[in-house]
Amino acid sequence: MERINVIRLAAAALAVVTTFGVVAQKKYPEREKMTPGMSEYWTPQPKIVTPGNITTNSAPSDAIVLFDGKDLSAWQSPNGDPAAWDVHDGVMTVNKKKGDILTKQKFDNFQLHLEWCVPENISGSSQARGNSGVFLQDMYEVQILDCYNNETYVNGQTGSIYKQTPPLANAMRKPGEWNVYDIIYTAPVFKEDGTYRVPPTVTVIQNGVVLQNNTTILGTTEYIGFPRVVKHGAGPIRLQSHGDPSEPISFRNIWIREM
Repeated sequence: MERINVIRLAAAALAVVTTFGVVAQKKYPEREKMTPGMSEYWTPQPKIVTPGNITTNSAPSDAIVLFDGKDLSAWQSPNGDPAAWDVHDGVMTVNKKKGDILTKQKFDNFQLHLEWCVPENISGSSQARGNSGVFLQDMYEVQILDCYNNETYVNGQTGSIYKQTPPLANAMRKPGEWNVYDIIYTAPVFKEDGTYRVPPTVTVIQNGVVLQNNTTILGTTEYIGFPRVVKHGAGPIRLQSHGDPSEPISFRNIWIREM
């Protein structure tokens, strides 16, 4: 008798499934309807930075001014002596007898603005024509050179990561006119063994034209040989006094924003 009852219950359950198709499932609440405010947040608010004045070439309000046309108080020679380039008429001109200059302050990640001019009477060709450079953290050179109607090896022309990555374009203004560099640099992160965990990267814009777009820097920018990975911390900005015989270039309106 018990076996018969089990069979009858099973048959009844099968009849229910057959009649209604599926067994009723538990009902859960629907997801709430999205509103615009659900994906908005208001804090922290970005700090307010007053942009520089284009007319007067002033720096943004949070920038560190490295050269405003008056003196070289933010710079020094590699040996620690006062920087000895020539300051005149609101600009500083490379003094090739005095060597490179470096900022007294050291930096990690930054936005760097500088303006430079090749003299109108420039002479020479290839690398011997208005040659200089800006070294990021005193390690990695962004090339400065007169490449207006002046060809050279492409990984050594204006805006190259020297001897590594050629620029995406040649955006030079003719000698006697001012060129503008805006450089955004992210410092490397090192492993304990001194190799890169995260390599340095750089974006270079010259006269509004992108020359390097988040370019990975492979290591030191060597004149002879290939890049080396050298563990380091914060470092200064170095401007190069190149040994070529051409007329020296000038700089103005240099500022930096730490990021």
